[in-house]
Amino acid sequence: MTRETHTSKTAHIQSTHRRHTLRGLGALLLGSGLISSPLSLLAQTTDRAVRFILPVGAGSGVDTIVRAAGAAMGKTLGHPVVIENQPGAGGIVGTSALVKSAPDGMTLSVVSNNHVVYPSVYKSLPFDPINDITPITILGSTPFVLVVNPTKVPATNVKELVALLKAKPDGYNYASSGNGTILHLAAEMFMEEAQVKVKHIPYKGVGPMVTDLIGGQVDLGVLSLPSVQAHLKSGALRAIGVGGSARTPAAPDIPTIAEQGLPNYNMEGWFAVVGPARLPAAEAQRIQAAVAAAYATPEVKEAMAKQGNIINPSSPEFAAQFFRTEMVKYARLVKKAGVELQ
Repeated sequence: MTRETHTSKTAHIQSTHRRHTLRGLGALLLGSGLISSPLSLLAQTTDRAVRFILPVGAGSGVDTIVRAAGAAMGKTLGHPVVIENQPGAGGIVGTSALVKSAPDGMTLSVVSNNHVVYPSVYKSLPFDPINDITPITILGSTPFVLVVNPTKVPATNVKELVALLKAKPDGYNYASSGNGTILHLAAEMFMEEAQVKVKHIPYKGVGPMVTDLIGGQVDLGVLSLPSVQAHLKSGALRAIGVGGSARTPAAPDIPTIAEQGLPNYNMEGWFAVVGPARLPAAEAQRIQAAVAAAYATPEVKEAMAKQGNIINPSSPEFAAQFFRTEMVKYARLVKKAGVELQ
């Protein structure tokens, strides 16, 4: 027997031994109820990771929501989870990367309202927001909060802020995470309801926007509560009001903008798990169940509650219809706010 033949035979024996050992371990764990099927054990033994391409920067609301559940999703999905931030152009850069990926369930994303705002604010897009993705679940919602730099803006409530903005029409500016983003639109809605004009300073993501708000380069802006909660507690930023129809349990002392004299103002964020187009329905259902299970774990539930997020995972079918309905809704809002096409 040659050395090459002996080596090949030895490798075959070792491979066969590993397969039998894995099958035996699978049978043992299956009988104990620790796994639902031998396939789940096989999934958990692979090093191939599920990529979550986030079309937002680190520190944004969506980023904090996904990172809080990354480890739990790794367990329920049966693969390690790798989170990749690809911000830019209001989210178009990251989403473009997602839609080009293989529909095998190994590349996913979490998107927000921005995804269905795109068609109303951009003259052209490198992808179709409806037909180039597979909606998997509307995961939940998050509160928006209007904040100011406390050194630059002495206002502590909506009435005082509106008075300042009207007294100095060119004296203040507001930041957003980019032209045409939901944070831009949320701020424009406030300006319209308050009947004030404030200069818009767009940023390439939430992180730089928050940095400059704290530094005083910009005066105010609307952000998701999770992305600024620590800065509100430290006093680096001051909350003027939350954007939803009711106060959030995560910050019950912050009144709504509506209850402070602008009753028609109601804006909050939502976030959804999506995959590329042509993801098989069975795979979408499997991912939906795994994601829902991860966000139902005690540690993730606690993290979401502290951030003020409401988790209520939908079915893939509901998610698909929701995307279409929201696209129509924001088309009307963008037109009403007079946001220029980019």
